[in-house]
Amino acid sequence: MEEQNEYITALIELHRGLKRQGPGDPSFSKHMLSQLPELPHNPRIVDLGCGAGAGALILAERFDTTITAVDFARPFLADLEGHARAQGLDHLIKTVETDMGNLDWPPASIDLLWSEGAAYNLTFEGALKIWRPLMAPNGIAVISEITWFTTDIPVPVLEFWQEAYPQIASESENTALTRDAGFDMLGVHRLPAQAWWTYYYEPLRERMDALRESADPIMQAVIEETEAEMAFFDKYADCYGYAFYLLQAV
Repeated sequence: MEEQNEYITALIELHRGLKRQGPGDPSFSKHMLSQLPELPHNPRIVDLGCGAGAGALILAERFDTTITAVDFARPFLADLEGHARAQGLDHLIKTVETDMGNLDWPPASIDLLWSEGAAYNLTFEGALKIWRPLMAPNGIAVISEITWFTTDIPVPVLEFWQEAYPQIASESENTALTRDAGFDMLGVHRLPAQAWWTYYYEPLRERMDALRESADPIMQAVIEETEAEMAFFDKYADCYGYAFYLLQAV
């Protein structure tokens, strides 16, 4: 357990100071917002697993209302608070340090739920079931999930994901899960592979280079695993990636 905690601490430290802790693209996020149905006046909006708040800041700018940004890692929330102050949006950002899988919020208290690259921590199916009771009637959720993009999956890719995240599924399988959880599927949008590099991997590589020389064995292991992940994605990006699922509570 102690070794696992040290690994998580190193992983958080590796991602400190980055705008994103996972693949994403501000233009793509804004495109997703353009697809939303009309929301209530002064909508109640949350960003679950917000990291340093790339999504939360876009939401605050777009809706000019309070965004509740939830993450378990105080260092990421501190980064978000700094970014919000720098952009003059701090009055619209409410950070909450807690487990997004154990929210003691009233039922039907969310009009728009946003979550990029975080649901897998609960599994996609688990996140849907946990978060659905929090959704207002006809509430909207935008949730990204690592997803198969083909049925012709090479053996090394299958083996990699069986170890890393065996719950990975296709778009059609995930659509079925959303329906079972009480959502209508309004659309599925694939994050372009280039977004992984431009807004996540390339800044992350610079961060790794800055830490490499002084890295302790645990950080060195995190860096090596991250580099292997990058190389793997570079080779097999046609097979998998993030899909954003646009959902409405029913």
